[in-house]
This record gives sequence, C-alpha cells and structure tokens, in this order.
Amino acid sequence: MNEKIEDRSEESKKNHIVYYKLLNKTIENIQKEKLEETEPAIIKHLNSRIEAMNLDKKRIKDMFPEIIEDS
Repeated sequence: MNEKIEDRSEESKKNHIVYYKLLNKTIENIQKEKLEETEPAIIKHLNSRIEAMNLDKKRIKDMFPEIIEDS
C-alpha cells in the first residue's frame, strides 16, 4: 500500500489512533463472540476478520510507532 505524506500528518495520526482503539475493541468483541460460537465455518470467518484487523493495526503501528498498545 502506497503511503502519502498526509498519512503522517497530526490529523491523520489522531484519526489513526481513534481507529486503532476501535480495532482493539472490535477484536475483543469478536474474540468473545468466538467463545460462544460452535459452527466451524463461522469460527474460521471470525479468525480471518481478527487476522485482517491485526494486519491493519500493524500497518498503523508501523506508521506511528509511538502508539502504545493500550491506546
């Protein structure tokens, strides 16, 4: 993915931190949902969603290394 200069602006950083926090909460909710699920296809789908969100978190963390995990 190509990164633009404005992707590292303070406004972008602020937006990415909000999104990062949202990703953390969403992953937590999906993990809880997985505990209640018994259908293997649904569990596989939930795992794929978590994996994709973790990749997005990594991309944000690479752009803004000062983001701390509990942000």
